[in-house]
Amino acid sequence: MYANLARLNLPHAEAVFDISFFRQNPFPFYTLANELYPGKYRPTITHSFIYLLHKKSLLLKHFTQNIDCLDREAGVPGDMIIEAHGSFAKQGCIDCQAPYPDELMREAIEHKQPPHCQECDGLVKPAIVFFGEALPAAFHANRDLPRQADLCIVIGTSLTVQPFASLPTFVPEEVPRVLINLEQVGGLGSRPDDVLLLGDCDGQVKKLAEACGWLQELEELWKETAPRERRELGKEKKEQTKEESVEEEIEKLTREVGKSLDLAKEHDVATRKELEKEVARHVGGKTEKPASSGGIAATAVSGSKDLNMRSDDGLQHVFPHLRSNLS
Repeated sequence: MYANLARLNLPHAEAVFDISFFRQNPFPFYTLANELYPGKYRPTITHSFIYLLHKKSLLLKHFTQNIDCLDREAGVPGDMIIEAHGSFAKQGCIDCQAPYPDELMREAIEHKQPPHCQECDGLVKPAIVFFGEALPAAFHANRDLPRQADLCIVIGTSLTVQPFASLPTFVPEEVPRVLINLEQVGGLGSRPDDVLLLGDCDGQVKKLAEACGWLQELEELWKETAPRERRELGKEKKEQTKEESVEEEIEKLTREVGKSLDLAKEHDVATRKELEKEVARHVGGKTEKPASSGGIAATAVSGSKDLNMRSDDGLQHVFPHLRSNLS
């Protein structure tokens, strides 16, 4: 996704998830959020496996770097999950931290419009940890739990992002660790009791479930995650490979983010023209309000004794992203 976003007019590809950039221009993130929001995608059989562990009272805690809530969609209770990088499960103001209603958040994401706090009018975002933000307190409070485990299962990760990547190292030497992954990562395999199941995660999880005598139960659980209208999906349509499906989704996301950047740029240009008109009126000794300005240009100038100031300075509290675009 970052490779595709690099083609767009962003300061850097990761800027979509950067808190500083979000404060300046939240529209690209909300374009992505519209596609990634829970409910659009089905959990995998691996997510159902985690739920199966919980059902069998074997799950001590599920730590995840994922933000998509697919484990919750599969049935894993929220109190059994430590979302180290946050998720779409909650949302709040980035300034005063006041919570924001779920229903209003769904509407905002559906329309790709950044919502504002009902308390202080600050920007609202899902409780996803952006670059430049601290990890949730729940992660630090539960970080030592792997020391209590009888078995540690690590699934589908490069295991490179700290401090999350250090979790398997907390597991005592005598406790087995199982890696289910496309490749060997994070030093797993260095201990005598480490087990490596290398390959597609869903395939390897099914092998593990079969070895435990749980495969039929797992498949039944996974069937329950399919929306009714999609249970026959694929019979009329040529089946895509997983790689083709991912590429198609990423291309779609990139196009949508590009559109949102173009719209934001058009908005900035229009606002700048209004500002220039307003400054020209004041410099020329006129005080009439500009037609259809919505009060934006007046806000930029009112209260300022220096009419030769940079035209965007007074607007920063309304449209903070204008500073970089108008300078």
